[in-house]
Amino acid sequence: MSAVLQSLPLTFAALVEADLVPLMAIERFAYAHPWTLGNFADSLNAGYVCRGLWQARVLIGYSVVMPGVDEAHLLNVTVAPRVQRQGFGRMLLDDVIVTARGLQAARLLLEVRPSNLSAQALYVAYGFTQVGRRVQYYPAAQGKREDALVFALNLAQVAA
Repeated sequence: MSAVLQSLPLTFAALVEADLVPLMAIERFAYAHPWTLGNFADSLNAGYVCRGLWQARVLIGYSVVMPGVDEAHLLNVTVAPRVQRQGFGRMLLDDVIVTARGLQAARLLLEVRPSNLSAQALYVAYGFTQVGRRVQYYPAAQGKREDALVFALNLAQVAA
């Protein structure tokens, strides 16, 4: 990333329907099996907490958090591939934790592919622990399926 881009201000904001166009551009580029526009629209309509990370007026990442009873479920967290490995994933995860606390959640849950080692490393660094496995949860190449590892974070154990 250029020095000019690095100096532009970063902001978080709730996503709205108009943001789904740039969001889908990121989602389709980031994943072999992306969420659909309908998945994101349904999340907005259901009242899930959908937040974007913006650099100037450019969406560079987003998260979708589903509230539950005493817990929150991180359904999607994505950084645009062109700006990955620059700390934006950590910023998004920090924001998700604040969001989960605002929802009065005691713990934060998420699923991650076993093949996504960089995401797993980030979650473990935050104190998440693996609490389960969902067999054949994700679509994979050639019509196959990939398991999901279920991770949980006890929010009381995370510094505010």
